[in-house]
Amino acid sequence: MSWTWCNGEFIDGPLAVSPADRGLTHGLGVFDTLLAIDGRPVALEMHLERMRTGVERLGWLAKDLRTVRMEEAIAGLLKREELENGRARVRIAMTAGPGDLRTLDRGRNPLVWITASVAPPPPESIALVTAPFPRNEASPLAGIKCASYAENLVALDYARRNAADEALFYNTKGELCEGTTSNVFLVKHGKVFTPPLSSGCLPGTMRARVIVRCRELGIPLVEDVLTEADVKGAKEVFVTSSTRGVVAVRKVDGNPVHACPGEIALRLKGEGNR
Repeated sequence: MSWTWCNGEFIDGPLAVSPADRGLTHGLGVFDTLLAIDGRPVALEMHLERMRTGVERLGWLAKDLRTVRMEEAIAGLLKREELENGRARVRIAMTAGPGDLRTLDRGRNPLVWITASVAPPPPESIALVTAPFPRNEASPLAGIKCASYAENLVALDYARRNAADEALFYNTKGELCEGTTSNVFLVKHGKVFTPPLSSGCLPGTMRARVIVRCRELGIPLVEDVLTEADVKGAKEVFVTSSTRGVVAVRKVDGNPVHACPGEIALRLKGEGNR
């Protein structure tokens, strides 16, 4: 059986969730996914800070997301799952618990739980296809890694059915936003471009690390409004996520990207592993 850490306890077997928990019934919850290498979580505090921001936007207290507590829980879970060597995928989730649907307040018996599994090696490159519907940059959930994730799963299924690995979202204004499970970067004229958070994209932890690393390496980086024309005119396209790091894009909507992997992606590829 698989182990789960939940509300301070390690559980060997299925996790009991109330059928009235609004995280289960309505997707009222937040989660984050991170990489652990040889038993050590990568950029844990960045992931927890993103979760804290998300729960605070929902009006919840973030006291359950204390760094030391999460570190101890993850370490214990990886040991029980025999994932102390190599790459592991760690998922932290928080639900609202049962309660009145007319309020966002966390109700009775809310859950915080952690699971871990083997993380496969990142792909050398991926293909993207434009999602058939936009990302709503004005949504109250924009920028939150919310448990209401069905929209992303619909887009991922669309990508699969169109011989692609991920869908590429534009927002309601036609601006480039993000991938279904990643942030996106373009390289043009020797500069790296990525959509601003105002596009509605998730503030990816790997996105933030790449921005910092580009500045350290002296690579010009611009957060700016981008369009489909910018994607088509890019010399390189790459995506970032916490479990895959930097991954080159070989095709967008069936059209080959000029350089894959490109020089910039190769320079950044070893910088860690949204």
